[in-house]
Amino acid sequence: MAPLDLMSQPPTSSPPSPAPVPRSDPRLSPAPSDPPSPAPPSFAAPAARWDAQALLEALDPDQRQVAEHLEGPLCVLAGAGTGKTRAITYRIAYGVAVGAYQPTQVLAVTFTARAAGEMRSRLADLGVPGVQARTFHSAALRQLTYFWPTAIGGRRPEIEKFKGRLVGTAAHRLGLSADRALIRDLSAEVEWAKVTMTLPEDYAQQAAALRREPPGGLEPATVAQVLAAYEEAKTERGVIDFEDVLLLMVGVLLDREDIADQVRGQYKHFVVDEYQDVSPLQQRLLDLWLGRRRQLCVVGDVSQTIYSFTGATPDFLTGFTTRYAGARTVRLSRDYRSTPQVVSLANRVLSRSRRGGGALTLPAGAVELVAQRPSGPAVRFEAYDDDVAEAAAVAEHVGRLRSSGVPLSEIAVLYRTNSQSEVIEQALSGAGIGYLVRGGERFFERDEVKRAMVMLRAATRTERADLTGDVGADARMVLGREGWSEQPPAPR
Repeated sequence: MAPLDLMSQPPTSSPPSPAPVPRSDPRLSPAPSDPPSPAPPSFAAPAARWDAQALLEALDPDQRQVAEHLEGPLCVLAGAGTGKTRAITYRIAYGVAVGAYQPTQVLAVTFTARAAGEMRSRLADLGVPGVQARTFHSAALRQLTYFWPTAIGGRRPEIEKFKGRLVGTAAHRLGLSADRALIRDLSAEVEWAKVTMTLPEDYAQQAAALRREPPGGLEPATVAQVLAAYEEAKTERGVIDFEDVLLLMVGVLLDREDIADQVRGQYKHFVVDEYQDVSPLQQRLLDLWLGRRRQLCVVGDVSQTIYSFTGATPDFLTGFTTRYAGARTVRLSRDYRSTPQVVSLANRVLSRSRRGGGALTLPAGAVELVAQRPSGPAVRFEAYDDDVAEAAAVAEHVGRLRSSGVPLSEIAVLYRTNSQSEVIEQALSGAGIGYLVRGGERFFERDEVKRAMVMLRAATRTERADLTGDVGADARMVLGREGWSEQPPAPR
């Protein structure tokens, strides 16, 4: 969920600034980390390492249970705002303080580079630099790059960052008429197939078993052909994609026991954050990193699962104690982020029993939150006819708050997808309210929007005789030639 932070003045915008691929596919079988690299030079003295007792005293009782469990499998079910990052960073710091962990032998895996950076920063503040905090892809890429000359030979292929071009090539070879929307949806299907380790020849059966609707109304057999043609086009170009980074690293660890031993000798303790969004491929890689060991702490909340459309599943979180017999489970339920009114509503929304008066019945693995903040205003729900009316109401409400003395810096507008920001930005700008987009680009600064604006401006100069004067119809005609479509992406 991306926010708009409001400011007293509008922000000033700035201008935007082949080796052969192995044919063996580890998906047919159910990082390492390179040796520690020298720390970059620092001109600031490192923070002093905290005393073990001081670390524990800084935690609430549930967080303290997490910190004190240093050996064996641990599952932390942590609701939103309960201080899970604090709990796991203090756990690592406490393990180092009592001599149970060596910082360089701990790998903490997060789902975004930003979260990884935040974790490294917190650990450094606790006097524990040297812990590797990375995303699955970042850790696997470092390992794959380091071991490629030994395990495969030659130089690691470049990573193709945009699947659309190769998917378009695959669709063209099959004689498919694929517009921009279909290519986007097929690219997403390629990713789903790879993170679920589904081979092209197995796609139709797997999609049927999961009742998965192929994109664009295509037959499952046709999508399977696209998957195969995509792999051929990728191999011909001598590149790999992001999913290949994980797949190839899995293959290396399966094929080369000496490399697997080196990885396991480097990393002896693992922490995985946002475990509810782990995919089968990521779990496979994690299993190979661990080997037969059980030094694993996972943290997650089934209520915050957001990547199921990409092949991730909360089943690994809910089934953790089954996979790891004797694993301990700790629940973090104290919510330090929201008022009791917000927390109560969140609990009711997540509950399977939504009629008032009864006890909450939450899904397996979910956490019933307990608010720790003072009481606040009641939660309001309002519906509007369309996005424009909604955005106008948002801008009006922000204006009233500003007039009542609330600083704009204390107001945030949250929306679910980046595509929703355009109309909200327009409404705020029209009301003279400054804002700053967090976690995404301003709508009119996005590359695809800039390209569309260039095409539309060019059409007004070079195709004036062909334009009808109907702005909507003319825009659809001009952008349609470039593969744009009125239809939204297929639902996932």
